[in-house]
Amino acid sequence: MKRILAFWVVVLLFSCNQEQPIVVSVDDLHNSIDQVTNIMIHDIFSPPVASRVYAYPNIAAYEIVALADDNYVSLANQARDLTPIPNPEDSEKVNYELAALIAHIDVSRRLIFSEEKITAYRDSLYSVWEAKNKSEFGNSKAYGLAVAEHIANWMKNDNYYQTRTMPKFSVQTDDPSRWQPTPPAYMDGIEPHWNKIRPFVIDSASQFKPTPPPPFSMEKGTDFYNEVKEVYDISMDITKKGDDSEEIAIAQFWDCNPYVSVTRGHLMFATKKISPGAHWIGITKIASKMTNSDFSKTVYAYTKTSIAIYDAFISCWDEKYRSNLIRPETLINEHIDENWKPVLQTPPFPEYTSGHSVVSGAAATALTDIFGDDFAFADDTEVAYGLPIRSFASFNQAADEAAISRMYGGIHYRTAVDIGVKQGRDLGKFVLDNLKMN
Repeated sequence: MKRILAFWVVVLLFSCNQEQPIVVSVDDLHNSIDQVTNIMIHDIFSPPVASRVYAYPNIAAYEIVALADDNYVSLANQARDLTPIPNPEDSEKVNYELAALIAHIDVSRRLIFSEEKITAYRDSLYSVWEAKNKSEFGNSKAYGLAVAEHIANWMKNDNYYQTRTMPKFSVQTDDPSRWQPTPPAYMDGIEPHWNKIRPFVIDSASQFKPTPPPPFSMEKGTDFYNEVKEVYDISMDITKKGDDSEEIAIAQFWDCNPYVSVTRGHLMFATKKISPGAHWIGITKIASKMTNSDFSKTVYAYTKTSIAIYDAFISCWDEKYRSNLIRPETLINEHIDENWKPVLQTPPFPEYTSGHSVVSGAAATALTDIFGDDFAFADDTEVAYGLPIRSFASFNQAADEAAISRMYGGIHYRTAVDIGVKQGRDLGKFVLDNLKMN
């Protein structure tokens, strides 16, 4: 009897010491991307730069997924200048989902300012994984970091660092059509050299150059004057309806301006808001969870959407600093009503085309390709920032609302909105046609 008891004690002890396989859930991926979003809000990344912070980590994870899953195709030799990632030394010892998440976190760490925040998050995960299965974690970590290094080396040559040393944008005050800094912060124009960033898919920053805005003229009856007056009239109508109007709700929901500043006496401080790209990354999360997408499909969805957003910002910013068009706030104050203020704070860059419109058109095109045309969803992306849920019948409906929100907010003319959506959708279609991912 004692021998039997001793035998089972040994078996039990042996079983307790057996390492268990590490399971990486799709929620681990969502949480990691949420961490990046929260850090970007803290660090106040501009919308174009935020698109870069999302895209490269997603591509790092996707390349590992594509290596392990035959349903997906590598972006090597498709995304500009990307070469194949290294193969693992022993594929049988690598947990590919774990390696993909490790690569994602490591590339993210290289892109944000507050490294200590993502390092603390990473270390908390590492301790859990290592305790679960030290050898599997070690092998997967080594491979994930090797891929992260490969992506980081590719990333270094996208002209981002070179643009950090280029001159600030020069304001042309002698030309009444040209952009001028706007209140309350009167910031310099951000990222005037973003069109020099290497795109992933589009041939060049100017490939989707939109038709120009109406010729500048503040003479009554001209097309341009009518667009300025339309912005003013819409805002006056919204003011009559009050703060509870649908237009105000739409404008606030899609504000997504990381540069909003508040002035109290002699103090000025920034509020915390996500970027327009972050809002669409949030919608990607919603769609992935609604469809119970597995880890691989979720990585694929994030990657395709973030690539479309990234190239859309390059295209949009190329036009912004080419047309260099003055904002409604400046002209309305000078020519119509010196006391007028827009519903939303005017962001610090030229007007044409609307960044929200271009990016939303591109993102909606990518998401429609992934999840379908009539994909109804409740968008709770802004709940964490004090705004209610809004529901949409499709991604394209959401994109159209994001675009028109800029007119309701008093920060864009109609042409910038309408042409911007077209610019984004045309670009998004080009990305879909020229990027084979599955």
